[in-house]
Amino acid sequence: MKLLSFQKAEAKITIEHADDVYFLSQIVTAGDVVRGKTIRKIKIGDEGDRKQSIVKKAVSIAITVEKISFSKSVDALRVSGVITAGTGDVQKGEHHTFSLEPGVTFTLVKLGWLSFQRKRLQEAASEEVSKILICVMDRDEAQFALLKKYGYKMLSSIRGKVPKKGMDESNTGGFYGEVISKLEDYDKRFDLVTMVVASPAFWKEDLLKEITSDIKKKIILATCNSGGENGINEVLKRPEVKAALQQDRIAKEARLVDELLVEISKQAKAVYGIRETKQAIESGAVLDLLVTDRYIKELHENEKYANFETLLKIVEQGKGNIHIISIDHDGGKKLQGLGGIGALLRFQLKY
Repeated sequence: MKLLSFQKAEAKITIEHADDVYFLSQIVTAGDVVRGKTIRKIKIGDEGDRKQSIVKKAVSIAITVEKISFSKSVDALRVSGVITAGTGDVQKGEHHTFSLEPGVTFTLVKLGWLSFQRKRLQEAASEEVSKILICVMDRDEAQFALLKKYGYKMLSSIRGKVPKKGMDESNTGGFYGEVISKLEDYDKRFDLVTMVVASPAFWKEDLLKEITSDIKKKIILATCNSGGENGINEVLKRPEVKAALQQDRIAKEARLVDELLVEISKQAKAVYGIRETKQAIESGAVLDLLVTDRYIKELHENEKYANFETLLKIVEQGKGNIHIISIDHDGGKKLQGLGGIGALLRFQLKY
């Protein structure tokens, strides 16, 4: 994301990556003004005139946002609202929908920016797309995933023809060759900085011995007990990769949720669910508020976000921190299972 300007209430933004759209889905809210260029059908001529025609024209318009729709599958944020200003023959009061997607430049105007919204926008503008790959493997299967700002994307899975345990295992070299080829391909494609290779037992060490190319310098070995997405979620918490992942949002989010779960298990300084969390916010007890992106999305869809934003303002006024947690990783799924919202507290509440 390019933040072209950010002065007072206005931010001019160019969307570069699909990840940027995800960040914007947590920032744009009903009541905001979105300005940008678009194509609209314009009526030429007076109403009832036989010569009246409809043409498509490039125009600049501004809308006051009423509805927001975001889907990660299409990498676009659709914001709909009433036109409040426009060039040429644009009619005020009509409805229009902007599709905010990679390649689009627009201006976002808010009456009041919350601190976490400013921080989120500036982080999105400063962070590079993740260049960390995770490979989880065992003796005959490997999965590859690319870390993203809001989770990870499964890239591929391969299965090799390897003799059963106890038989001649010289053919494992063929499977290792396939894994190495994939790692080298993804290194070139994504210009990777780190590749985390994880496995149960000794498979990762055996693989490392077979690597002779420069990618060997980028590999960190880690241990996991299972494969697939369970193995990837397990790897994210391993101390071997903590240093490499500490700058990635997903690792921070997972640690926050784990801390919340620990406090809940001790019946100590934590709450979850909207009723208990609302009480904690109003009591000034919230140190870290954790909310899933799905919870935020559902509030927008049900037109209930405005009331929730009042709670966010109370958290910030009380010097609390707000964290939007993606459900695209294990930590986010666990928080969603608790109702999508929870909080770490400054002090334990007594009911």
